[in-house]
Formats: sequence, structure tokens, C-alpha cells
Amino acid sequence: MKRVSLLVLILVLAPSVLFAQREIVKNQPYADMKLYHLGFHVGVHAQDMVITHSGNMTENGEVWFAEIPSYSPGFSVGVIGEMYLNPYFSLRATPTLHFGDKSFTFREKATGEEFITTVRSNYVTLPLSVKYSALRLNNYRPYLIGGIYGSMDIGRKKGNPLLMKGVDFGFEIGIGCDIYLSYFKLCPELKFSFGMLDMLEKDRSDLVDVGMLKYTDAIKKLTSRMVVLTFNFE
Repeated sequence: MKRVSLLVLILVLAPSVLFAQREIVKNQPYADMKLYHLGFHVGVHAQDMVITHSGNMTENGEVWFAEIPSYSPGFSVGVIGEMYLNPYFSLRATPTLHFGDKSFTFREKATGEEFITTVRSNYVTLPLSVKYSALRLNNYRPYLIGGIYGSMDIGRKKGNPLLMKGVDFGFEIGIGCDIYLSYFKLCPELKFSFGMLDMLEKDRSDLVDVGMLKYTDAIKKLTSRMVVLTFNFE
């Protein structure tokens, strides 16, 4: 009797289990098979710097140190161009414009005196990345992305206590997920960028107040970092 009851239970539950595992109708089933496709993206980002201090002492015996204690969200917008390589890999270029700034706090070692300055940076970046996509599950497909980028700062303003160089390059990695909707793909993506060059401009002939040189002299090296959260529409 128990065996019969168990068999009946299995027969009753089996259709429900099979139905739950059955694939749903896929939106845009051939979207990823196009040789080329275009899109755009918008999002937010946070700019950061890795600071290497020089430990230099000024003529009056001051030693200054700098930090970026908090991050200000910036705005990012760009276009997407992607080339199909095979079912798992594609090559992607995403020219992007980043509007943002960084707030530096300088502190004198002995007295604790503070000086705050904001550096506004509007970067035009050109990343070239390889995208690796996992198997598609219904209307979702997670992916990894990584590559190199070059950037140009079009928001530099001379005469500030700190001045960044205008050109940088580095590498970036990120994760995301393609969500297939009826007419387009929506892809939330989180990406991390790591600059390779020293971005501190040490030639400060543009400074009118030479007393401001102590803030540049307090830093030996600056390398850029950025975290970007975008929503891609493809």
C-alpha cells in the first residue's frame, strides 16, 4: 500500500516538476548572433586616486599629507559597439564621457592644519574589451568583461593647487548580466578601472601663488582608479 501511495505521489508531482524546469519563450533568440550591433549606456561612477606621499618638508618645516576621504558620484554616458567572435566571446568598444570630481584633503603633520581642494575631471575614455558570456538561461545571460583603455581629461583647469595630467591609460575588469526584453537588451554592468600612469603634473609654472606648490610637492605619485555602474541598452 505504501508503495502504491508513493507511486501515485510521484505521478502527481512529476508534471509540476517538469513544468517548472521547462524553458520559457526566449525574447530575441538570435540577438547575440549578429556580427555587429550598437547600443548606448548611462550610469554613475566614483573617481579615486592612489596617493604616494613624498614626505618632503617645506622651507618653514611643514610636512603635508593628502587623502580623498569621501567620493562624489559622477555621471557617465557613452556608446557601445560590439563585434561577434563566437558563441561565448565578443569584442567591444565603449567610448564614454565621465563627468566628476575628486576632493583632496591635505593635513599638516605637526599642527593638524587642513586644506581642502577639489579637482574636477571630465574624462573621455576609449575602452577596448573582450566580453565572455556564460550560457543563456531563459532571458538572462551573465558575463565577464576585461580589457584596456585610454583616456583624456578635457576638464583640466590650470591654476588650481593640484593639476592632473591630460592623458592616462590602464586596464579594467567588470561583471554584468544581459537581460533580454522584447525589443532590446538591458544590461546592468559594474566595472573597475585601474590607471597605470603617474597623473600628477609636477611642472606648476601656471601657479600664480607659489605658496601653493607645497601641495604638489607633498605628493610623489598619483594613479587613477574608478568604479562605474552603468545600464547598457543594446
